[in-house]
Amino acid sequence: MELKELFTKIKDLENKEVTVNGWIRNHRPQKDFGFIELSDGTTFKHLQLVYDNKLADFESYTKLHNGACIQATGTIVKSSGSNQEYEMQVNTLTLLGDCKEDYPLQPKKHSNEFLREIAYLRPRTNLFQAVFRIRSLAAMAIHEYFQQHGFIYFHAPIITASDCEGAGEMFQVTSLPLDKIKGEIDYSKDFFGKKAGLTVSGQLQAETFATAFSKTYTFGPTFRAENSNTKVHASEFWMIEPEMAFVDNNENMNIMEDMLKYVVKYCLENAQDEYQFLDKYVEKGLITKLENLIKNKFVRITHEDVITILKKADVKWEFAPEYGEDIAKEHEKYITNYFNGPVFITDWPKDIKAFYMKQNPDGKTVAAVDLEVPGSGELMGGSQREENYDKLLTRMKELNMNIEELDWYLNLRKYGTCIHSGFGMGFERLLMYLTGVENIRDVIPYPRTPGNCEY
Repeated sequence: MELKELFTKIKDLENKEVTVNGWIRNHRPQKDFGFIELSDGTTFKHLQLVYDNKLADFESYTKLHNGACIQATGTIVKSSGSNQEYEMQVNTLTLLGDCKEDYPLQPKKHSNEFLREIAYLRPRTNLFQAVFRIRSLAAMAIHEYFQQHGFIYFHAPIITASDCEGAGEMFQVTSLPLDKIKGEIDYSKDFFGKKAGLTVSGQLQAETFATAFSKTYTFGPTFRAENSNTKVHASEFWMIEPEMAFVDNNENMNIMEDMLKYVVKYCLENAQDEYQFLDKYVEKGLITKLENLIKNKFVRITHEDVITILKKADVKWEFAPEYGEDIAKEHEKYITNYFNGPVFITDWPKDIKAFYMKQNPDGKTVAAVDLEVPGSGELMGGSQREENYDKLLTRMKELNMNIEELDWYLNLRKYGTCIHSGFGMGFERLLMYLTGVENIRDVIPYPRTPGNCEY
């Protein structure tokens, strides 16, 4: 029987014999009896097993190691201890897979830095049991939300010749023998006949599906060859990128807010034990923070008005806020505290935003939006896309972009164009917000960062 099923039916199982399989999380053998915390990963809760010296194999049971895989058969009884309502009075224990005494996960506190060094074992710890269950739930919630609202799930290409963000941070993909090449590389002789790389975003391709299905979304891995060693950057991460025809930026924000609230609510409802643990040991007040996000209406304010508020603030800034420029982490924190909740910052300066964003009538700003949330800063970014062929072409020329390479993207503006919008959300950034975990390396199973590609 799985532990999740057992805990669901436990009152009906009292005084009945059951068999469970799992791994020993903690073993406390005593002279005449012993206690084992058993986990099988199906639930955050552990089952306490109690055995005593009346059992024929008592001595062998006392020698079972932490981390060992066992099968336990026994009777479910009311617990005399204060940490659990029920426990199992053991009849027999069977060793399925022993664990050596040098097992790194002994029952003591381990730092997250240490656990990254043994990432193949860290899913067995309480923290990562909570984090990765919430990761699974959040992924399910995202798919449920978009499927319930009529979106088509689009699988964006992983290998592409299009640098969506134009930042030149693509990992190159090649079959050429680089160790033997001297001088310039002739990409016409490469596998795809041109320079190719791992995708930094599926947005441009997703727009092609939005002009056919009206509503589409991607949810898959993306890659950035950005040499940045911070708590919020990774070289491989997952992105959620919806694209919607007939939707302007105001409606875009409505969908961003509605989707985020749905995901947060779904996780809170389906991971109550995990959230009690995270609220106690990772981020005090995490549950309240997330509940407040669900309740609050997100503020909407222009970038220009944000800079005005920041300039008037009685704060000594490390980076002075300026009109026409991006905002820093300290500014994001101040603004969310100022409004005591999530904030949509709209109408950003054209010169610091991507080429595809809808140009506003003022000629200086674009119909772009960033969502700032308390404690995490920017969580989502989106915009209305420029649907005017001539304006988009002019902007691409201003930025000296390769027009020929993106002619297919421009053609969307010739073949039945319409108002359309979309946004992107880094899945790991969302998970940091959902769990209170401060480092992106601890919300993805095997982090890929500069100098790190283990497992």
